[in-house]
Amino acid sequence: MANQLLFLGSLGGQEIIIIALVILLLFGGKKIPELMHGLGKGVSQFKKGMNDIEKEINAEPEKIDETQNK
Repeated sequence: MANQLLFLGSLGGQEIIIIALVILLLFGGKKIPELMHGLGKGVSQFKKGMNDIEKEINAEPEKIDETQNK
């Protein structure tokens, strides 16, 4: 479990370091923080959307009850 992450499968520490170095070479040191900021923003928007959908689903039975009682 220590060397395995869910989305990385069986990659070890050395492979992760090599991947990180390749990303650093491709994008440069200045571009990576911008990419991470954009990724974080995207994840937060996704979570917000999921919460909104969950609220709508939970509110739906209340709407059904209201229409049946009228």
